[in-house]
Amino acid sequence: QVQLVESGGGLVQAGGSLRLSCAASGGYHVGWFRQAPGKEREFVAAITWIGKNQLYADSVKGRFTISRDNAKNTVNLQMTSLRPEDTAVYYCAASMRGVGSTRYEYDYWGQGTQVTVSS
Repeated sequence: QVQLVESGGGLVQAGGSLRLSCAASGGYHVGWFRQAPGKEREFVAAITWIGKNQLYADSVKGRFTISRDNAKNTVNLQMTSLRPEDTAVYYCAASMRGVGSTRYEYDYWGQGTQVTVSS
């Protein structure tokens, strides 16, 4: 069983930055998803186990950066130029099969961390 624990969420003003971290066991590809109230959970970014390849949703390209430190079993999501529409609960997820943009490709999920961007 893979344990995933997110941290780093909080309240930030529009235009600000936050860094989310996901403590994840090694050997898995990891993705970040988010879910706003009343909306479907949507893909944000993903990174392969080695960290060589990353995938981003169009809505966050150029603003968010996903990275990982396998020595520390950590996957980070650096978020800049935050907008009110980025407000959501952010989840990290792990997959043994590969990186993808649909939630069904991921096998394990964390509990989520709240990100709130005020205007």
